[in-house]
Amino acid sequence: MKKFTHHLERLVSFCLCVLLVACSGEPQALPMTGAAAAVSGSPQHDTREAPEDLIARVGDQMITYSEINTMMNSSAIVGLSMPELGTPERDTVRLTLLDKHISANLLYLDARKQGLDQDPAYRQELVIFSDSILAALYRQRFVVESIDVTDAEIQDYFSSSIAPGTEFTEEVDAGIEATIRKDRFKEKMISLHQELREGVEVSVDEEELNPDYDEVRVDSTEVARVDGTVVIWGEVKGLLATPVNAGSMENRLKALHGFIDNRLMTRKAKAVGLQQDPAYQIRISEFSKTRLINLHRNRLLKEMEPTDGELATYFEVHRQQIMVPEVRDVQMVVVSTQEEAEGIKRRIKAGQLTLSKAAAEYSTAPGAAKTLGKIGWVSKGSGFPELDTVSFSLAPDEIGGPVESPAGWHLVKVLDMRDAAHESLEDEQARQETRRLLIRDRLNQYVIDLRNNDFPVELYEDTIARYSQQEIDWYQEAKKTRALSPEQVKEKIEKLRK
Repeated sequence: MKKFTHHLERLVSFCLCVLLVACSGEPQALPMTGAAAAVSGSPQHDTREAPEDLIARVGDQMITYSEINTMMNSSAIVGLSMPELGTPERDTVRLTLLDKHISANLLYLDARKQGLDQDPAYRQELVIFSDSILAALYRQRFVVESIDVTDAEIQDYFSSSIAPGTEFTEEVDAGIEATIRKDRFKEKMISLHQELREGVEVSVDEEELNPDYDEVRVDSTEVARVDGTVVIWGEVKGLLATPVNAGSMENRLKALHGFIDNRLMTRKAKAVGLQQDPAYQIRISEFSKTRLINLHRNRLLKEMEPTDGELATYFEVHRQQIMVPEVRDVQMVVVSTQEEAEGIKRRIKAGQLTLSKAAAEYSTAPGAAKTLGKIGWVSKGSGFPELDTVSFSLAPDEIGGPVESPAGWHLVKVLDMRDAAHESLEDEQARQETRRLLIRDRLNQYVIDLRNNDFPVELYEDTIARYSQQEIDWYQEAKKTRALSPEQVKEKIEKLRK
């Protein structure tokens, strides 16, 4: 337990903002509650009752063990590999993700404190996303879920439309059901379109949709009206100006009417209270939090942009970290005496022996018979100084030595070489790497300061250790089921998961 706690403290004491900055990917979605108010404009606080698997608090935000595990089990994460269940390495990854989660929450709280959640562009994004989720939920609830396909209908389709002699398998059954559902979905969408337009006045200005004027048309241009509410070009240009829609008035009109139908579905969704649906609450919460983190982070990155002088200073201090040293691909033979080494070298020069064969037959280096003396790529300063001097003075395919080291007498051959790179800021890659590391360090320090001075962070090591041990126990129990039948395995795993 002490070892686990020490490991946790070491990892969490340093906020891994490199995961937020150096990687170009978006921060992971972080669930919270109160989505309806978030869209309407009020700052959000996590008011959930503390769950049993609570492992950290960041200000008023809560992080649970299940959230971290969901991140681990859902998909690959940039820069992290997912170790096997029941291994210590999996705990390391879990704690790294927890630290990332903490850093993201600190940025979120700081953004909220600064009032960035009232930014007009951000508020508009929330409204657009909210409307799209409500429309999708309405479509799901009142179109998709109302489609019913019976076994009798599947059998009728099989008898009438499938080639005689075809075996009726589970795959065939599923394929027929999907086909029937697809056809009925199209029919229902047509009827839904008609239903949505009943009693609604819709007008479209086709002249203003002419693709020839896309470059000069201003965002405030009216392109349609829905019951007197104006639809402007700025709302739909991202949809209508795509390669598929930009060159076809037919496609453009179809896309615009789809946009209007979604707006009408949003209206109906609100009328039946779908804003209270848990699926909506979760999606809008994830989006609103993640977008606010990104907005704040991007603003911080602009503020942290270094000057040329700051880049030069940082490069000088961190030169060894940024530079790529010269490396050589080296092959060696190691023997006990100078005389033996000189004798092997003479035979190689005479064409009686190759360095590979000499390494396999005479080298005293461990594993030389298998590797044929190939050391691989080495950088200057990584080995014995005597060998460095020889290895980094040879041309490719030249044999050097004998040279003595504590390991014996060496013959050295350079198979290939790569020159040093990023040696000055004149090199554009060196400049970009210097900039990336400097901004990473600045944002890293910014988040550490938030943690130390602005928002309290509480960690519950005992809970993490308990749930981690439960996972290990579950895994060990699951391994025992390998001797069972497939049916027993399925039943056992389901029981353990529950």
